[in-house]
Amino acid sequence: MAINADKPHLWKADIAASVDQFNQWFLLFAPKAYRDSRAAATVHVEEGIRLTRDLTALTQDVLKQHPGVLQFLRMSTCPPLARDRLIGLADASKNLVKVMEEKKAIPKRMPPAALHENLARIADTIGRMLDVDIFPWIASKATPTEEERHRASTIVADRLCGAVSDPIIRNAQEKRQLALIAEYLEKRGYRQHAHPAGSPLEQMEPGTFAFRMIVVGGGQLKVNIPTDVVIQRKTPKPGRLPILIEAKSAGDFTNTNKRRKEEAAKIAQLQQAYGQDVEYILFLCGYFHSGYLGYEAAEGIDWIWEHRISDLDQLGI
Repeated sequence: MAINADKPHLWKADIAASVDQFNQWFLLFAPKAYRDSRAAATVHVEEGIRLTRDLTALTQDVLKQHPGVLQFLRMSTCPPLARDRLIGLADASKNLVKVMEEKKAIPKRMPPAALHENLARIADTIGRMLDVDIFPWIASKATPTEEERHRASTIVADRLCGAVSDPIIRNAQEKRQLALIAEYLEKRGYRQHAHPAGSPLEQMEPGTFAFRMIVVGGGQLKVNIPTDVVIQRKTPKPGRLPILIEAKSAGDFTNTNKRRKEEAAKIAQLQQAYGQDVEYILFLCGYFHSGYLGYEAAEGIDWIWEHRISDLDQLGI
């Protein structure tokens, strides 16, 4: 029996309630999430400024020794440079820039001569484009004060967070959603317990739940499927997987079409591996329109609204 997928007469009211709930959360907590991220980024930028000797020693050697400074350096130019724009302007290796920013490292297999040339071009490009309005000491060749460093760091940190504001909000919302699910389950006698990697998921300990697990799906070609919540009932259904839940939030109606196709692919991969009885449930908060809901229902995907979390009881929890 479906929980919400077979009740289209309730969708309109639920959509309105979900949008209101997301907006209330956003107004109350999104500014704090953003400020916290900006504060952490400011510390990172200040350290980067010191590592580059107040941006006066921007060389390939510095980039090689401290690859993690590249992301803040992109936001220190006028105008700020997107990653691909920097790659194009500097004629730099895409993989090099990606590894420097995401892993704070240098690719191990890159030939030394090519590495030297790429880093030199990156340093030269950024050095020529530094925003002297943010870093006034560069033009005057003076030593900046602590106040000037902090002010510049805050501006660059704001640019960094502005470039990734959606992920910041999304991560904060996901963390909140998982906390709600944990609270709900713990009140019903469940406990959080990590399932041993490599052990069959069907053997998960009864009455437990775990966050951010990898579930292997697919047919002959196996696929790792990140899963936000896995819940094993106190009395498991024989031969059946635990309940799989994906926490989802959306701050507008425009980006849900792509995501619904990803979810359809996931349930198809799960059913390939475990049969048609897989319980793959969405936990929704925010802007999910009726077109999105209809698509998910047609694909055999059910959902629970965060504003009516008690629907989890219908899963026999």
